[in-house]
Amino acid sequence: MDKLEIAFALFDEYNKKDPSVFVYDGQEYPQEYFFALKLHEWVLKLDPQANEELLLASRCQHIGRWESPRESYPPGREAYLSWRKNLALHHADVASTLLREAGYGDQEVERVREILLKKRIKLDPDVQTIENALCLVFLQYQYEVFRKRYEDDPEKMVNILHRSLLKMDTQGHAFALQLNYSEEGLKLVNEAVALITKKS
Repeated sequence: MDKLEIAFALFDEYNKKDPSVFVYDGQEYPQEYFFALKLHEWVLKLDPQANEELLLASRCQHIGRWESPRESYPPGREAYLSWRKNLALHHADVASTLLREAGYGDQEVERVREILLKKRIKLDPDVQTIENALCLVFLQYQYEVFRKRYEDDPEKMVNILHRSLLKMDTQGHAFALQLNYSEEGLKLVNEAVALITKKS
């Protein structure tokens, strides 16, 4: 195996330890392992010529996510933001260790960390591709279930979608509008897109 294949194998082995289970098409997967595979697939759809560091980042963006649950921090927005920041650093640190184990050097590891930590989003094309892919994974595999939590408050769901769509670029929006949604799900997505159009 070359370094890329070794790194993928290490990332996958690590993410298969996730105790959370995601069910898709009647089959059970360790949750973060499933989402890592799907994020990688979306990156390749968005950028068929993706460079090696982007491909590596796509397979380890949320590696070990279960090791730092939101519940380990107190409630409130300040604690939430602290959790998000520390979680991103945890992903980057775990990934860095495994990348070095696979044989990558400091320059390559640092570049992957930049993508994982989403430095210069909207300016760095690789970071933007990852952000598009993350939002598309959510919309394709999690949105319809998540939406049901807000059936009594669809406006809140539109605001959540709006914040996600704002992180995407026009290429990401184009793919997002091609996904299969329920009738109600599509209605809310269109409302969120309309908000962006109205404010731009």
